[in-house]
Amino acid sequence: MASFIVCTRNRAAALEACIRSIEVACRSHATMASELVVVDNGSTDDTAERLAHIAATSSMTIIPVTESRRGLAAARNTGMEQSRGQILIFIDDDCEIDDRYLQDLERHYVTGEQYIIRGGRVELGSTRDLPFTIKRSPERAFFSPDVHPGGFILGCNMTMPREVAMHVGLFDERFGAGAALQSAEDTDYLVRAFQLGIPIEYVPDMTVFHYHGRDTRDAIERLHRSYSLGNGGLCLKHMFKAPWLLRHFCWTLRSAWQELLGGSRFDPEVSLSHWPIIFMNLLGAAEFVRLTVTGRREQPDVNQIKQAARSLR
Repeated sequence: MASFIVCTRNRAAALEACIRSIEVACRSHATMASELVVVDNGSTDDTAERLAHIAATSSMTIIPVTESRRGLAAARNTGMEQSRGQILIFIDDDCEIDDRYLQDLERHYVTGEQYIIRGGRVELGSTRDLPFTIKRSPERAFFSPDVHPGGFILGCNMTMPREVAMHVGLFDERFGAGAALQSAEDTDYLVRAFQLGIPIEYVPDMTVFHYHGRDTRDAIERLHRSYSLGNGGLCLKHMFKAPWLLRHFCWTLRSAWQELLGGSRFDPEVSLSHWPIIFMNLLGAAEFVRLTVTGRREQPDVNQIKQAARSLR
């Protein structure tokens, strides 16, 4: 059995479209048993009502769950605990999956490595959105420390056998949207898996369409600062067991200085600068220290510091 795990907060309309796409994919490959666990992480819109109606009328097994602890990592942990499948499939609530998703997934797990974390292609759902938080590479690849784990496979399209999840453990709830470090709960999971010798593979199918809704450069910059904050905490957390993460930070610092001398920006297509990455990495490392010392996990107030980082473009 495959367990789809979708975590949501105040995205009722997007969630409904996400669920409908999963239903279509499951009907298209009915020979593979499947279920859907939807974790409502404190929604205040009509998510609960819509979800209850969908679950009552759907042709597939839908398990609605409520998780009051704030944060994507906490919601994902609850989803794992409530699921029953041998393969876990993490899909974000603003994504829709291709109707051949399960055929692709089954083929990879039958003919390829089985004790693995595997992620698939992430396409833009809307042409109005800027090309960010997507993964379009046409080449199959295995992770190595030569590339940064952030974005190698995306948390909105990540799969693994339950046995792997039991070995790696729960998501670190200091990371992820809604938590103190705002992002990188999926990247942290990949780093921990790699340290345990678990292979990580990207495949150019198993496609999802990401309707992220960010159509302005400012929106992309805000998201990218959150990613950089989480990556700073990630680098410090794994500094001794995965020192190659620090190497990536040094490469970014070098690129930032080169940018001042006329070198290319981090993402020329969206024109993102390297300097906010450095600034937010350092802030994330400091926040990780605070969380480690105090044991606190709540969202910090970093709006003023984010405003300062915005001026570093």
